[in-house]
Amino acid sequence: MKEKFNISRIAINFPTQVAAIWLSIIIAGIFAFSSLKYALFPDISYPVLVVNAEQSDFSSTLKTESLLTDSLEKTLLQLPNIKDIYSTTYPSHTSIDIIYKPGTALEAASKEVKNILNKFPQFKLQVYAIDLNESPVITYAVTSEKLSLDQLSKINKKDLIPVLENIAGVLKVNLLGDSTIENTDEKIQRSLLPKFPTLVHFQGKSALALEIVKMSNANTLEVVRRVQEQIKALENNYNDLHFYLAETQAKYIQEATGATIEELFLAIGLAIFVIFVFLRTVKSTLISALAIPTSLLGTFIVMAIFHFNLETLTLLALTMVIGIVVDDAIVDVENITRLIEEGQDSRSAVINGTNEIGLSIVASTLTIVAVFLPVGLMAGSVGKFFKPFGLTISAAVLFSLLVARTLTPVLSLWWLKPSQKGTSVILGPNSSLVKLYQRVLYWSLGHRKTVMALALASLLIGIAFIPFIPKGFVPKLDRGEFNVVYTTSLPRINLNSDAKEKSSNSTFSWMDDLAKSPESFLLKRTMYVGKKLESTILKSSDIDSAFTIAGNRGELNQGKIYVRMKSGRSRNTEQMQDYIRDQLPQLKGVTVSVEDIPFVQTEAEKPLQMSIQGKDLPTLLSWSQKLKEQVASLSGFLDVELSNTNTDVNNLLKIEHINTKRMVYLSANLANSLALEDGASKIENLAKNIFPPDIHLERWGNSADSSDVLTSFAVTITISTILMLLVLFLLFGRLLEPIVIGLSLPLAIVGAMFGLWITHSDFGIISLLGLIFLLGLLSKNSILILDYIKRLRAQGMTRQEAVLESGKVRLRPIIMTTAATILGMIPITLGLGAGEELRQPMAAAIVGGLITSTALSLIVVPVLYTLIEDYWLSGKYKKKL
Repeated sequence: MKEKFNISRIAINFPTQVAAIWLSIIIAGIFAFSSLKYALFPDISYPVLVVNAEQSDFSSTLKTESLLTDSLEKTLLQLPNIKDIYSTTYPSHTSIDIIYKPGTALEAASKEVKNILNKFPQFKLQVYAIDLNESPVITYAVTSEKLSLDQLSKINKKDLIPVLENIAGVLKVNLLGDSTIENTDEKIQRSLLPKFPTLVHFQGKSALALEIVKMSNANTLEVVRRVQEQIKALENNYNDLHFYLAETQAKYIQEATGATIEELFLAIGLAIFVIFVFLRTVKSTLISALAIPTSLLGTFIVMAIFHFNLETLTLLALTMVIGIVVDDAIVDVENITRLIEEGQDSRSAVINGTNEIGLSIVASTLTIVAVFLPVGLMAGSVGKFFKPFGLTISAAVLFSLLVARTLTPVLSLWWLKPSQKGTSVILGPNSSLVKLYQRVLYWSLGHRKTVMALALASLLIGIAFIPFIPKGFVPKLDRGEFNVVYTTSLPRINLNSDAKEKSSNSTFSWMDDLAKSPESFLLKRTMYVGKKLESTILKSSDIDSAFTIAGNRGELNQGKIYVRMKSGRSRNTEQMQDYIRDQLPQLKGVTVSVEDIPFVQTEAEKPLQMSIQGKDLPTLLSWSQKLKEQVASLSGFLDVELSNTNTDVNNLLKIEHINTKRMVYLSANLANSLALEDGASKIENLAKNIFPPDIHLERWGNSADSSDVLTSFAVTITISTILMLLVLFLLFGRLLEPIVIGLSLPLAIVGAMFGLWITHSDFGIISLLGLIFLLGLLSKNSILILDYIKRLRAQGMTRQEAVLESGKVRLRPIIMTTAATILGMIPITLGLGAGEELRQPMAAAIVGGLITSTALSLIVVPVLYTLIEDYWLSGKYKKKL
């Protein structure tokens, strides 16, 4: 009855129909692949509502906080789906950011907020909806040798912007460099709110800039391609205008995805090479190799259905899964080939081979799905980020199972003939390596305590390695671009007396500008500082361009310089950042931060952010300053800043809240020697030792994300392991094999940790994906051994005979699949191409873990199986097998 419903037997009986079905899947997969878009990371919606509130009667920051901010925050916190509420209070004005959980509909949320704010008719209120995935994707600097900036501004507004805003996928076009303040009520605003004044400088010249913002669901590369085509047309139509590419994400995305695709194809080629080396026949190799494109094309159909992109994580998933995809086909073909070598005809070898290996392939594939499916179903923003990764791998291995159980037997029936007997010589049953392995295994079965002691020692060594591995989040990327963010101090001058009094003196002529237009003065002063910094940056021969914006994020006293390095540069990004940091002039009243490009392109943000919270303002501000000084003195922390440095409570320029609590941000960049998780832990330990009970520290930004992701993954790995063992129990029908496999999983730790250590990779979300992959692959090897032992014992062999025979027969497929996976990971492990920092930790963990776990599991799994069975059956240890 079991064989009657064997899918391989059905495929063998209807070979032409099976081939036709797979040909249809291949054709559909090609069309699906052509529809997939390239991206750096999954598109995730980050919905935010910004509430701007004003009451001109509140002259001080403290009064505004008490009567305006507190009232609004308490009311807004009652709304559903809110993740955090962050506010900044100024004299007579407050700005509140309502950060919603991913997936919240902004339009409905906006109506809800407006309705609830109707309770406050005494305040002037404005509500802006922002999706942080609606980000600038490309910016052009526009100059003219004949036209003034005012004339240039009119042409941009009248002629250029309407054309660019009509491009598919473009949400809006911001004109930067237009310093006109059209609404003074909005002079204190954050980024993405409309019509804030800016000044622009590009390559040492004043300019305007067209900043193209994409729609949240639009693909970055597609939008950029369309914009570039339109800009070329505009250049031909407007001869007096010059367009210069000032800033874009597209180049790095193209380079990173291109490098990953190259490594994917190289992994496929190396896997095929391994198959040929072991099987030594073109037809056997071709049957196994066809499983790779067939399974991948089937996976592309699933990716298209779920609207996934070809981005870093899905491409990593496809690269990782090459070894698993080819694994099922290898095991089938190797088993059929072995039976043909033993003298069976093609049909008998295919039928018997697929029957013999069926449970192993099904069990191993379903355990991998059980491992990765929870990754694709994780909750929250973490889950949305990793959903494409988990589902892509799950789809790929399920397709590989179907290929192995249907297409591979059919092709084997057609192509593998008895005349090939004896052609496979690598790791044949009588090879010296197989005989050596059998002798080692025989000795191990007689010295089980020694073997288990060695296994335990390897586990302890792996655990001992953990403190030496940096604990990070997302690896720092060598993008060839970075930001220099600077802030000028706000002048404290009574405009009604001091400035007017001194403006008659030429020494204080600048105060006349300040008295007439404070906003314009601040903006010009910010650009003046930016020019000084920009000129220093451009002196380096490794710098290609510098693009300066004064009035960054709507703050008139803040500027940003986007720096792009040359492709043939002599320094990497971090080295150049350190060099620029040392070269920049020390300007009085100016703070400068050299920062990485953030993953979410909305505003510059340092990787490490901590929220210092307390009720009493003087105490909060004082202890924040003390913590900042101590952090700045530690190695590895760069550009340490506080969001509020004012210690004069009676003259506060701003007060910040997080979820109604007063707080001050501590932020810092990190040297390459210090990973994010390690840096955050250092600051937390420091704060515990110095802070009084009423002041406490919380993570914010990437620091909080790091902790959340690691916690989510810890839960996910636990669920994955439980599901995997449950699947094994259902397939084997007893607990013995699942327990053996579960206890053998930690054997990968020592190699994985060593791989991370030797490649200087962080232990973060990418390396965690590698560890999860190891869970699945280790279970496959163990299943191959244990299932065959069970089958041989059912045929009448003693346990020891079955263990030794299983080792002899299963050594070759295990070595083949392990070698194919390791070779496929080698290019990624070597760290070649753009974005290699993202891929290398995963590959290093996989390669290191596979080497040690395969070597150990070939010995430890059979030994552990006999030990547990002895205890299982008799309740006591039996020395005699």
